[in-house]
Amino acid sequence: MSVRKAAAVLSRCCWIAFLALVVISFLTDPLVPYGVTFVPAVVGIVIGLTLNRRSRADLAGDRPAVVTEPPVTGRWSALNSPADRVPSHGTHVYGQTYAIDIVAEPQGAGAPARPPFRWLWPLVRRNRDFPAFGAPLFAVADGTVVRANDGRRDHLSRNSGPALACLMLFEAPLRDMTGAGGVVGNHLVLDLGDGTYALYAHLRRGSLLVRAGDTVEAGQELAACGNSGNSTEPHVHFQLMDAPDLDVARGIPFSWRGIGVPANGEHFTVRETLDGSADEGTGSSEGTGSSGSAG
Repeated sequence: MSVRKAAAVLSRCCWIAFLALVVISFLTDPLVPYGVTFVPAVVGIVIGLTLNRRSRADLAGDRPAVVTEPPVTGRWSALNSPADRVPSHGTHVYGQTYAIDIVAEPQGAGAPARPPFRWLWPLVRRNRDFPAFGAPLFAVADGTVVRANDGRRDHLSRNSGPALACLMLFEAPLRDMTGAGGVVGNHLVLDLGDGTYALYAHLRRGSLLVRAGDTVEAGQELAACGNSGNSTEPHVHFQLMDAPDLDVARGIPFSWRGIGVPANGEHFTVRETLDGSADEGTGSSEGTGSSGSAG
């Protein structure tokens, strides 16, 4: 086990110990002085900050952007894009430095509309209300499946003020204690060769069409978009990284052929060929004033 991996595990253990001590202090007479209860939390914070600083110092960003096919077809818009800031999700951990979130935004007569964020009501929405839910995801390049997991449930949306607060204050920290898998939910990791790995996160439960060890071709359907893990609504979280283990991975810049890196709120369209794969060179993008956030 690498030092970085051991530190990540130790950080999670510290937070679990802190939570356990807090619960015990409410249920019984304190086993330790009250102030000592917070020691594991302080240690966990220090380790977390150190890991993030180390990730920033060890950025793989000196590597040129890896050009791949887009992972979806249809019309989508970008959220939390590395075109606007790096790290795109506010942290370097879990290889997220250049990660991007995208949500389906179909257009045309009869096309379903993506529900907007509401401050109060409705508190939550069902996944089927979002056009991204169940959308097929495709291999961005030829590669080998390293990890494939789709056993976690798809939870209701968190795109209201109270639900988002619950996610940020309670759900996200608890998922982080369980490890990277709790954060990314159902996910797939592809080995693209040359030390580059692609992560697809928040997949729909039971949607995987491949398993670890399978070889795939660019454009091959792999799974479906879902809403598992640390996610506010059905969306695709995509990133490139230099290792399959999220605890030690560093982010790598990407660029989608025919599209580039869409900025926050920018719509882009990927058309399908007759065989169902993304048509190289037919990606297009358009500016928009919309914005949002997703995990």
